[in-house]
Amino acid sequence: MLRATNIDSLSRDTFDVLVLGGGINGAVAAAALAARGAKVALIDRGDFAGFTSQESSNLAWGGIKYMESFEFPLVRKLCTSRNLLLRSYPSSVQEIRFYAAHERGFRHGLFKLFLGTWLYWIIGSFFTRIPRLLSRRAIAREEPIVNLDGCDGGFEYSDAYLVDNDARFVWGFVRAALDHGARAANYVESLGARREGGAWVTRARDVLSGRELAVRSRVLVNACGPFVDAHNELTGQRTRHRHIFSKGIHLIVDRLTSSRRVLTFFADDGRLFFVIPMGSRTCIGTTDTRVEGPRAAVTPEDRRFVLSNINKRLNLPRPLTEADVIAERCGVRPLAVEGGGDGEDWLQLSRKHALEVDGAQAHVSIFGGKLTDCINVGDEVCAAVQGLGVALPRPAQRWYGEPGEALRKEFFHKARALDLDALTPPRASETLSTRLWRRYGAQALGLLEDIQSDPRMADPLFEGADDLRCEVAHAAKHEMIAKLDDFLRRRTKISLLLRREALARSPGLREACKLLFGDEADRRLSEYFHEHGAGRLAEGKAPAAGAAGQVAPRPGA
Repeated sequence: MLRATNIDSLSRDTFDVLVLGGGINGAVAAAALAARGAKVALIDRGDFAGFTSQESSNLAWGGIKYMESFEFPLVRKLCTSRNLLLRSYPSSVQEIRFYAAHERGFRHGLFKLFLGTWLYWIIGSFFTRIPRLLSRRAIAREEPIVNLDGCDGGFEYSDAYLVDNDARFVWGFVRAALDHGARAANYVESLGARREGGAWVTRARDVLSGRELAVRSRVLVNACGPFVDAHNELTGQRTRHRHIFSKGIHLIVDRLTSSRRVLTFFADDGRLFFVIPMGSRTCIGTTDTRVEGPRAAVTPEDRRFVLSNINKRLNLPRPLTEADVIAERCGVRPLAVEGGGDGEDWLQLSRKHALEVDGAQAHVSIFGGKLTDCINVGDEVCAAVQGLGVALPRPAQRWYGEPGEALRKEFFHKARALDLDALTPPRASETLSTRLWRRYGAQALGLLEDIQSDPRMADPLFEGADDLRCEVAHAAKHEMIAKLDDFLRRRTKISLLLRREALARSPGLREACKLLFGDEADRRLSEYFHEHGAGRLAEGKAPAAGAAGQVAPRPGA
């Protein structure tokens, strides 16, 4: 088993760099360092992308909202990063149009905002489609779902989004790190670290088994996301930066419009509010609420805010209620602040990241950050680690991006020969070959072999989700699934597409558990419903509370 093998290596080997935290910052740090020749270990006390990095809007955007505060250099940097993602991941990160209605009396006039989208397009090097001014008549024709009461028109511009989901995108970097020789393990918690003999010795614990181990490394990279400050306290690190936290939530409902656009509004409090396509579902939100710590939950007030705003701005057959909510997402944005104060205008704080390097202690802390800027984070960590004396034998190695064109052509040639797309489920949102290539890249060739050997491997296991039997088998072997939630929420987005009750009744869920966990399937199934509540198992029996065993804390970075 990959995870067990890697945990054994953690205690046996000495590493150039130990990266703490498997969210986006830690994943890109490990991928970049491993590809460039460093000996790297990566651990996370929960699953990879199991905290903030699984709760984003699934958007890779250039930061148009920062233009209001005249942060043009930041907008330029984020647009450049967005463009790089679009070029490097054409299957996974794609351009999408943002369609904004403008209400009369808003703090900025329609034409001023439209000019802002042009400036945004120019700052972004004309990389996306040109912005467009929208009349009321055009909006009524193109998006009749938009309520035009009080609106004097709108505008349309482009940014980008993640076709699968944020957590799957993060997993791609973890997989790349593994492919370049890194040792990575989820559910391994750092208990603190100390300097000993010119190296770091990190005490760690396997959360699932309780086993304790010591990991030695020359450099320690703290990429614990919202928990960076807490881990720095464990290691005695004093930094100029710290985090404050903003909570954001999204509600998942049945698809509201068939168009592939992000509908954009200004909520009652003046902040941006989105209706984001998500295959057969729609994701709506978000909130922006100051919270004191990194753990947050959806409150009744949050739901009322989102539902009230969406009902007010869309022409729906009937108002959405809490009964229409299929799933919820809730996370905190770790906002990097410098010095002792967080300022009165914390709502204006940007998501820019900051690296702090302690040369004497060979320690790097990563504060803030967002998915859009992830490649810069990876490159900056490489530069910092090199500055701490770690040699990178392949400093110019490209460590990100989809496989090359030759491999892509080979896959699609074999897929056509297999007539793979004829096996696409009737309700699927895209052809089977396109989806498998995007999700698995070079590993998709192995899935073709599985389907060729047994056509049943192309059968979808879940009603309402596209995931195939061969994908579950692949995840069991190659994607370090330790808990059922790792598969349903992060390697896939099944738990965001299906109501918990429907999932519990699904015969495919039990088969998936068998493929993922073998003889442990029943216990893992009970554990999942014990941890996540709601729902009844397929035979109609409620999961026994004691069947789940000891429940680990919700994973952090």
